[in-house]
Amino acid sequence: MNGDAAHDDPADQDGDEWIPVEDLGYEEARDELVDVVATLEHGGLDLDASLALWERGEALAKRCEEHLAGARDRIEAAIAESDPDDE
Repeated sequence: MNGDAAHDDPADQDGDEWIPVEDLGYEEARDELVDVVATLEHGGLDLDASLALWERGEALAKRCEEHLAGARDRIEAAIAESDPDDE
């Protein structure tokens, strides 16, 4: 989808070739998650490959949520610092 060979077909990768989820930025994790979902929806994988891909997708979704929570915390902290009414 994004032209990056590492993300074109996650089903072609085994767990040893994937970039560790904790090393991915939000956009990277989101893009790979989109690819994982598309691959699973397309079907055609054996059970083990499907399960491995589903587990990767779960980890990617969690990583995206962590990034979003961190962004939310930063925004709330910035608002709190700049809001004199809270003092």
